[in-house]
Amino acid sequence: MSVYEKTFTLKDEDHTMGNAVRYMLNKNPQVSLAGYSVPHPMEKSVNVRVQTTGEVTATAAMRDALLDIISVCDHVHDTFDTAVADFKAKQPAPMDADSK
Repeated sequence: MSVYEKTFTLKDEDHTMGNAVRYMLNKNPQVSLAGYSVPHPMEKSVNVRVQTTGEVTATAAMRDALLDIISVCDHVHDTFDTAVADFKAKQPAPMDADSK
């Protein structure tokens, strides 16, 4: 096995993380193959297979994919916080029950 092909095992993860990593790896033009499998439904781990074109190592491609996932999560978090703040700012001021 060369440095351009590798299988990574993600412990305590399931299809959610496996599919996200696979998606990000497949977006990379330097990755020729990326897939994942769950060894057994009762086992909480995911095996991610990566093969690159030889321009980058499999480890570098995996690192880049994980950093891309972090960037997407940060963007979603920031966008959600902004949307909540905008929603709250548009709400009418609460009425005081004692002001009759």
